[in-house]
Amino acid sequence: MKSIYFNEEHQSFREHVRTFIEREVKPQADQWETDRLIPKSLWKALGDLGYLGINHPEAYGGSAADFFYSVVFLEEVARAGYAGLSAAVSVHEYMATAHLSRVGSHELKQKYLVPAIAGDQLGALAISEPDTGSDVAKITTTAKLDGDHFVVSGAKMFITNGTSADFVTTAVKTHLEGKPPGISLLIIDSQSPGFSASKLDKIGWHSSDTAILSFDEVRVPVTNIIGEINKGFSYIMESFQLERLVGAVMAIGGMDAAVATTLEYMASRKAFNRKLTRFQAIRHRMVDLMTEIESIRQFTYHTCWLYDQGEVPVTECSMAKMKATELANQVVDACLQFHGGYGYMEEYAIARMYRDSRAGTIVGGTSEIMREIIAKTCLDDVQFKSAYQKTSDVPSVTPAELFASLDQRFKQQMAADVDLTLNFELKGDGGGSFTVTVRDGTCKVSEGLSQDAHCVVETEASTYVQIETGQMAAESAFMSGQVQVSDIPSMMLFGQMFRRYGS
Repeated sequence: MKSIYFNEEHQSFREHVRTFIEREVKPQADQWETDRLIPKSLWKALGDLGYLGINHPEAYGGSAADFFYSVVFLEEVARAGYAGLSAAVSVHEYMATAHLSRVGSHELKQKYLVPAIAGDQLGALAISEPDTGSDVAKITTTAKLDGDHFVVSGAKMFITNGTSADFVTTAVKTHLEGKPPGISLLIIDSQSPGFSASKLDKIGWHSSDTAILSFDEVRVPVTNIIGEINKGFSYIMESFQLERLVGAVMAIGGMDAAVATTLEYMASRKAFNRKLTRFQAIRHRMVDLMTEIESIRQFTYHTCWLYDQGEVPVTECSMAKMKATELANQVVDACLQFHGGYGYMEEYAIARMYRDSRAGTIVGGTSEIMREIIAKTCLDDVQFKSAYQKTSDVPSVTPAELFASLDQRFKQQMAADVDLTLNFELKGDGGGSFTVTVRDGTCKVSEGLSQDAHCVVETEASTYVQIETGQMAAESAFMSGQVQVSDIPSMMLFGQMFRRYGS
């Protein structure tokens, strides 16, 4: 359908990508499925045409195009009908290199982003662990400082491009002298001593390699940190919106492929001397599905527009990802049914699409996690985007006064068995250093910093005042990087033990 979000240049680009898919992908993709691997030559071909730098800065070989060029590219890759390819490409361009592109140093970008855009190096993103999936704060892979290197130990699970990647953007728990551990993002070369990858055997996505990664005291230069140390959690939380939006777009492209394949089959198949397209029950079911696809397509396009405008549309991205991936399962199930017994045969594309589709509601945050995020924003009024009141409405209070009031705001009944110490480092006018200790049902505040703190919180004094007085949502400040926290679980526990100022 015609859309307000695409102009003639977008349409021309779509035809260009579609031609590439028809010429370079479809004739060989079945072999990639058999080999369980995408050849390096495809990455180079994608890079040569500029497809791997659509959303990256021009200074490093990208085109910095508006996000709807990415939408076109992702849709057309997904319409090829090979979700393993879709997964591999999207992880490389929109996940493994996303953090590097936004906050990486110039030197890191030259070393990794430039060859990634050119298709000379392949990237992977490693966050999930054997015992940690959606709860990113609980990762256990450690990076201990040793001179000018980090020593990394641990494991990562379900890593797309894991065995073929040249570098891995890895979430680690960094350990620095005098500070509690925090989460950081670290680029690790796959050829580093102590790094190993073992391919996992999946029921679908066969052309993409998925691996478990092991780090046995891998030495990584400190300069390979992406952005700021201990700020990785906020980077990851914000980047999830792009990951989920990409997942929604590719699910829509996959549904288009399933419908097109099924309509072609139905037009050639007869039952009782009539083409399947002439049976009312089948016609109407297909129309219902096509209507739902168009509905989620337009909602996803709207969400893409919000993202392109610089918004962080947490609710919309979660809704789009949840609805598109769940609908994809329904669509491919119906399409296989319309193929009858042939749909269960591996030689028919719909069989591959059926098993490929199932991963969509799991990767990038399960449907259950999406529902909980949406519930928080829509039912609990949790805000993930900064919401400032007018200056005239700002209460006249200093950070020192806020800390002094903690004793009165302390929920003693929730702290009977708690032993927790937090350091607060507030920058700017009115700032200072404060230590808050909760122990044996009591709360103590002192100036200065403790060497035994479980968690360090760093922010501007003005930001702290706005959070404590209800002018800014803590979640929003955290996700936008305005507040840096070294240990998320400790901070969450701490926050539950105090009432908001003025309440």
